[in-house]
Amino acid sequence: MVSCLSRHRYSPIGVDIGSRSVKLLQFNAAHSEVWEMARWDLPSGGAAGPELHDARVIDAIRRAREGRNFRGRQAVLCLGAGALFVQNIRVAQAAGDDLRKIVHFEAAGRLPFSSEEAEIRYIEADDVRQGDSVRREVVLLACHRPVLQRLLAIADAAGLAPVAIDVEPCAMLRCCVHQFRRDDDHQQRRVLVNLGASTTAVVIARAGEAMFVKYIDLGGRHMDDAVARHLKMSPSEAASLRRHNGDRRADQRDPEVARSIGESVRPVLERLAQELSLCLRYYSVTFRGQPLSQVVLGGGEASPALAEWLSPRLDLPCEVGNPFRACQKAAVSGRTAQWDVAAGLAMRGDGG
Repeated sequence: MVSCLSRHRYSPIGVDIGSRSVKLLQFNAAHSEVWEMARWDLPSGGAAGPELHDARVIDAIRRAREGRNFRGRQAVLCLGAGALFVQNIRVAQAAGDDLRKIVHFEAAGRLPFSSEEAEIRYIEADDVRQGDSVRREVVLLACHRPVLQRLLAIADAAGLAPVAIDVEPCAMLRCCVHQFRRDDDHQQRRVLVNLGASTTAVVIARAGEAMFVKYIDLGGRHMDDAVARHLKMSPSEAASLRRHNGDRRADQRDPEVARSIGESVRPVLERLAQELSLCLRYYSVTFRGQPLSQVVLGGGEASPALAEWLSPRLDLPCEVGNPFRACQKAAVSGRTAQWDVAAGLAMRGDGG
């Protein structure tokens, strides 16, 4: 009885396991109120082997739940950049089981692991013209089953009961749809950019449907390394300097520090803009006549300053997303955009 009541009153816990932290978030059942949320940073330092890394994640999840008001053990976990093979591909036009067989056949020649050991999914984007023929553009998503089993083992050891394992691009998209809910929003085509610590996820979507997905090997760590080289300090010191400077109000920042950080990370940001431009070019050539309306930034590295810097370089309006835009109660301080994936996971539930 208690379990049934909890399932109807609260969402599952969205668990976003990043390279620097673990974020847990739970809504009420209507997703109109943040019930509980917690972030726990993972130990910094040298690279850890799989067993040590998993032990650290398990400990972080346990500590994040301690003394908090999370209800129940049901959770939605996530497959991100390190666990996913993602690629837009074009296949012959087909439907139903025929299309599934074609995609699985194409995947077998592209995956970096055996297709017999893979969980393969795909998202149908649209029909596109290729030469004199019309093909079906799909987004291929695949995961090596041992990686999936490892994630389930982490959840079990941390005391969670997974109701679903989602993929990061779908969680981003679900969060975006929840933010932009007006009738006009359903006709818009947006670029969702999640800037994390190690990678950047790009999703180009029409309303609630993904049309293009790509991961870029660029994130906060690259900016920390750039600052460390420029200012001759350790990466951990650079990370702390960037974080404290970025979290302060503009009028409270040291101008000299801000200038030095800006000079240091400019090459990284230029590369980001170039990579995003290539994504937009692929979209515009593939899906002709379907213009994009805006870029929405998410993830821990999203900021108004970055949105302002990117907008003219991408020739699109750019804003920082707010996963709690539609919530009645959400007293969330700091960088709210970092919660977009965790929010999208919590919104999934067991209904897909």
